[in-house]
Amino acid sequence: MLAFQKGSELSFQELVERNHGRVIGLIYRFISDSSDAEDLAQEVFLRIYRARKTYKPTAKFSTWMFRITANVSLNALRSRANRRDDVSIDQMSDFGDGPRAMPDPDSSLPDVRLHQRELQEKVQEAIRALPEKQQVAVILNKYEGMSYADIARTIGCTTMAVKSLLARARDNLKDRLLLYIQTGRGRQPVS
Repeated sequence: MLAFQKGSELSFQELVERNHGRVIGLIYRFISDSSDAEDLAQEVFLRIYRARKTYKPTAKFSTWMFRITANVSLNALRSRANRRDDVSIDQMSDFGDGPRAMPDPDSSLPDVRLHQRELQEKVQEAIRALPEKQQVAVILNKYEGMSYADIARTIGCTTMAVKSLLARARDNLKDRLLLYIQTGRGRQPVS
């Protein structure tokens, strides 16, 4: 990043190549749409390019990049809040090869695979339903493996606030997923 700040276009290309997959994976965790994730990743790198002079080397580049990525993702979610898109089963595994991705179903039994994909979809829906800061904290912690301190720097709060956000998110997710896990039916009435 420092070489890019000094004007090296080649350094920017390397930066994009090195981080492209992680940025797309993170965006996908927010929006669950692979083609939109590609478009938004371009927006993220465009913002990084435009804001290169504001980057301070005292912070980790990845923290700065993740903050930009989270902001772009949340802005996209806000702009399409009125037109809720459903997630197809095929989309759930589009980015399943990341280092912290949810496990892809291994079983050869169709019912087990279907149940695992349904569970993945329910988890993603539950995460997307969290308040924004909780959503960002969960995604950065569980899928990107970021420490509490890095998350705090990314979202602009204290480490204790991150712990609190994650605890509340865990409770919210448990409440949302408990019925589905117990019955396999989600919020449908039990007959």
